[in-house]
Amino acid sequence: MDTITKQLRRFYLLYTGAFVVFILALGVLERHGMPPRWIGYAFLFLTICLYATIGIMARTANVSEYYVAGRRVPAVFNGMATGADWMSAASFMGLAGTLYLSGYQGLAYVMGWTGGYVLVALLLAPYLRRFGQYTIPDFLGARYGGNAARLVGVFSAILASFVYVVAQIYGVGVITSRFVGLQFEIGVFVGLAGILVCSFLGGMRAVTWTQVAQYIILIVAYIAPVAMLSFKVTGVPIPQIVYGEVLQKVTLLETKIFSAPAEIDARRLYRERADAYHEKILRLPASLIEEKQELSIRINKLKGSDAQMREVAALERQRREMPQTPEQASDRWDAAMRVAAQRGAEPTHHATAFPGENESAQRTARLNFLTLIFCLMVGTAALPHVLMRYYTTPTVREARNSVFWSLFFILALYLTAPAYAVFAKYEIYSSIIDTGIAQLPGWVSAWSKIGLVSIEDINHDGILQLAELALNPDVIVLATPEIAGLPYVVSGLVAAGALAAALSTADGLLLTIAGSLSHDVYYKIYRPNASTQWRLVVSKSVLLVVAVIGALVASQKPASILFMVAWAFSIAGASFFPALVLGIFWKRANQAGAVSGMVVGLLITLYYMVRVQFDTIPWLGIHGIGMEPWLGIQSTSAGVWGVAIGFVTIVLVSLLTDPPSRDVQDFVETIRYPAG
Repeated sequence: MDTITKQLRRFYLLYTGAFVVFILALGVLERHGMPPRWIGYAFLFLTICLYATIGIMARTANVSEYYVAGRRVPAVFNGMATGADWMSAASFMGLAGTLYLSGYQGLAYVMGWTGGYVLVALLLAPYLRRFGQYTIPDFLGARYGGNAARLVGVFSAILASFVYVVAQIYGVGVITSRFVGLQFEIGVFVGLAGILVCSFLGGMRAVTWTQVAQYIILIVAYIAPVAMLSFKVTGVPIPQIVYGEVLQKVTLLETKIFSAPAEIDARRLYRERADAYHEKILRLPASLIEEKQELSIRINKLKGSDAQMREVAALERQRREMPQTPEQASDRWDAAMRVAAQRGAEPTHHATAFPGENESAQRTARLNFLTLIFCLMVGTAALPHVLMRYYTTPTVREARNSVFWSLFFILALYLTAPAYAVFAKYEIYSSIIDTGIAQLPGWVSAWSKIGLVSIEDINHDGILQLAELALNPDVIVLATPEIAGLPYVVSGLVAAGALAAALSTADGLLLTIAGSLSHDVYYKIYRPNASTQWRLVVSKSVLLVVAVIGALVASQKPASILFMVAWAFSIAGASFFPALVLGIFWKRANQAGAVSGMVVGLLITLYYMVRVQFDTIPWLGIHGIGMEPWLGIQSTSAGVWGVAIGFVTIVLVSLLTDPPSRDVQDFVETIRYPAG
């Protein structure tokens, strides 16, 4: 193993050096006139070709190699691969953006995601590696007996992984549409090709070595821009230790901006707009009829005058796009009311903990902070694509060590994310806010074209107020080099890093879904005598189908990346965490208890998530399903209910039914107390 580790270190050191030389070469070419789009193409296609090469070289027809990389991955490289598997587009693109928008509240993601690895190390990774096999449903089937627990595990793994993989493919679409100029929907499928070429031929073996390469790219791409920005602002290129100084500057800027008369006026106008939408919703259907009549009168008046045809055409388009039914009007106006109310709300300082207008609102903010940390921790400890990585190490000791290395490599990014948010906010507040809208830099227009930045001069003063600027959190990291005026090669580097983050996680997720269906359903239940060749054919076919379906869903832009990922964590935590922990540490837990707990926990989580997040689901024709959150807890923390109810259900049902067999109890002993 030492010889293999040395060879791997030598190879990846050479690879890192070559990547740095490539970046420097592009920087020189940019100074000599290389067009920005060519730089974007160079980063995109070179990195995808690199991943494809590794995937082809690591192709295999061996089942053990395909599912668990032959259990020969050294701890440090498994930690690096887990870091890439873990640091998805949500971590790379969404985390700093969420910290930018929500300040202190966003630290819940940092604390929850890193704290989850403590649970992995203490409660799950060593015991799952001792068990061996290939998947998490494998463990559930062996621990609880029969196929019921296995099938519920398969369904839950597919659901959580699918929601997660849609977020990654969506991130790929955002990256390719901005930096290569492809249409968003086309960019999604270009990224899909990169995902498939890594995992299709070599399974976990190819994915592992590709993820190590991807980790190197994404961590360089994440740290380099903010280090350059830190040097520009403070003279110190270590943002993690100086961003407190910049946070003080941001606080002073916030005080000045928030109290400006124009800012106060803009927020008042947004509140008035929200009130107007609320009034129109209350008066439906009469308000819809009146609005259509008023628009028709305006069009008829203009047609009879010397007005410009462009204005008439705009009003005609507005009439065509109006809601056709009161239900459609209610849905559309409610969404617009929420946006206006959000922009008109009183702003909060970045460093304010648990913001709120009164004590009750502050308690709710604190409760959401704590419940989100809880859901992210248990979700981390229950995500199948992360837990599968610990099947790939040679020994139980290596599994424990790889958890340490995973956390080490993840911290490199997570300690940088808060600094990213603060430096980006400083640049925007100091150079964009209170600037003439006609003089705004080009990046505002470029990101507006793909819907991630929105500008509206609501008070018609020609000056950009903070309330008039809407930024999607997914844009902060990708746009920071442009915001700071850094060379375009840095923007290309960031895009390559975001692409690596999205592809690495998508590979692991697709492999989890394919493995659950091909191994746990096809092989373990449907055809136990299936040949190795057929098992791999089924796995690759499933992987291809799921990837295409995921791309189709992602092309509809269902939600922001971080929201989708938080939902996946709640689903995974509610489905798996109680059953896995009690399955390892409580011998009395039985099949009836586990199946009941997993099903009830998952259903409660989905029920709460859907009804709190959505008032309508247009593509299903469902309207008016929204409800007030219980105790004010947001949909991103829906898993808190599912996990609690899951634990209670497993305990109660297990105590009310027959205990598991002696063989199962001996199996638990074997996992927890290995011989020797």
